[in-house]
Amino acid sequence: MAWTRKILRVDLTKGTCKSEPLNMEWADKYLGQRGLATKYLVEEINPKVDPLAPENKMIFATGPLTGTTASTAGRWSVITKGALTGAIACSNSGGYFGPEMKFAGWDMIIFEGKSAKPVYLVIKDDDVKLVDASKYWGQTVWTTEEGIKADHQDPQMRVASIGVAGENGVKFAGVVNDLHRAAGRSGVGTVMGSKNLKAVAVRGTQGIKVVDPDGFADAVAAGKVVLSENAVTGQGLPALGTQVLMNVINETGALPTRNHKDVQFESASDISGEAMGEPRKSDGKANLTRNASCFSCTIGCGRISTVDPEHYTVKDREQYQIASGGLEYEAAWALGAATGVNDLDALTFANFICNEQGFDPISFGTTVGAAMELYEMGVLTTKETGGIELTWGNAEALTTLAELTGRAEGFGAEIGLGSKLLTEKYGHPELSMSVKGQEFPAYDSRGIQGMGLTYATSNRGACHLRSYTVASEVLGIPEKTDPLSSDGKAGLVIAFQDATGAVDSAGLCLFTTFAWSLDDIAPQVNGACEGDWSVEKLLEVGERVWNLERKFNLDAGFTGKDDTLPKRLLKDAAKTGPAEGKVNELGKMLPEYYSLRGWTDDGVPTNETLSRLAL
Repeated sequence: MAWTRKILRVDLTKGTCKSEPLNMEWADKYLGQRGLATKYLVEEINPKVDPLAPENKMIFATGPLTGTTASTAGRWSVITKGALTGAIACSNSGGYFGPEMKFAGWDMIIFEGKSAKPVYLVIKDDDVKLVDASKYWGQTVWTTEEGIKADHQDPQMRVASIGVAGENGVKFAGVVNDLHRAAGRSGVGTVMGSKNLKAVAVRGTQGIKVVDPDGFADAVAAGKVVLSENAVTGQGLPALGTQVLMNVINETGALPTRNHKDVQFESASDISGEAMGEPRKSDGKANLTRNASCFSCTIGCGRISTVDPEHYTVKDREQYQIASGGLEYEAAWALGAATGVNDLDALTFANFICNEQGFDPISFGTTVGAAMELYEMGVLTTKETGGIELTWGNAEALTTLAELTGRAEGFGAEIGLGSKLLTEKYGHPELSMSVKGQEFPAYDSRGIQGMGLTYATSNRGACHLRSYTVASEVLGIPEKTDPLSSDGKAGLVIAFQDATGAVDSAGLCLFTTFAWSLDDIAPQVNGACEGDWSVEKLLEVGERVWNLERKFNLDAGFTGKDDTLPKRLLKDAAKTGPAEGKVNELGKMLPEYYSLRGWTDDGVPTNETLSRLAL
């Protein structure tokens, strides 16, 4: 129950689509979505495979709660070996695509091989076929989604597609659904493009059954009350979205600025959630048009925004004078503070382009920041950049590169390499603010110590969504810990990592955990799924998933030496704010982390740990 118990296997080389039963023994150990799809991937590919080779596989996966009435049950993920990192990749998205996939009767879609020509997959319940996508190859996400719906005369069809970034091999291309929701990180869209797969369009008319309807309904209702009464999920996120954090993190002294040279941005308030709601002088309208919700979400943190019609980016360009996906905190930071740009409309436009062309604004903005520092140093000049002056705070440089990057044109092709390869190419790899090749999100780990360990140990490269210790260290959830102290952070990071693995595998949004603990989630999973889904079992699922991902990366060639941070964070002290004089104390936290994880001194899970977790 809750699972559809069916997998769709699509061999793009042969052009075949076949149904097969879900492995329920694995479902009992890995639950769904991130966990279960990772198990399938690990069993079916060589960890050393080239991410862009046909032998790499890509899995679209839902969780057992995806598509149910549980709050935020709209999540789905793309699991593959990442093009940006070469590590295990699981990129999570919201919107309505995942539930529609469940309504069509599929828990997962496994894509293997490579099509000889561009194709897209059409699913209408059990009717599945590959369709020629030649007319959409070279088109944006926006054009592709609307065109496919029109072709099939079904405006309720849900589409997940790649833009030109995925086609052109931009290392951090994503998969975009519902026009502006995205599985955005690690280059999962790049893998999709390498397979000549343009899109997946799905329409489902089947329901989802749960094992205990009354118990499930009671647990869901109780969970919604907890969310509505919580200050973050009931007030802050609906009003300001994730952008509620911009001023908070800046005041904490942990807002990475100008490629982590600084920890506070003097213009943070100009690009904050509060600023998005203020009337513009030009037309009296606000950047923020309204909030938005994903499927079955009672929080509504999504943003829908418009750009000033007289702004240089959209003036005389009607296709961008629309209301579309607005800035979330990570994107606003990467496009703004990381580059020194404080033009809110320019950031919004660049974010539109990221959605339209299908690439990750975090990696994009951070890579532009690294390029700006290379320019400041004189390593890059206008000769290399094609005349673009990459000075800090240059909004026109940012928006120009946004348009060039997805198309892989001019210096945009260099930005599309990501910061690791870009800085290596120009002789300064130390300027890449990344772990395992993936760029940092919006938290400086000198001011929030736990995030340094989170980044260093993250299986998919630097990521805040694998262990959001900011909740504890800054917001006091579930209890307050000192952000400037490294004491006890190893245990805190592990607790967040394991709980996150369970939430991701269930098909729920992590934002619920600002209010919910696993005590709120376990009754919902237990009411939906057969078996005994206690808090303890969910934590075991999370720990098992984490160790399986770790084992894949070790087999792929990563070692404990990759669990590190750029020297800037370990050697250069914060210059201002509460963390002034502090560096990240990773050297103190990492050995304790390995020990608590049941790993060797060099970061390898012991045979005892693997046996205990049935790995």
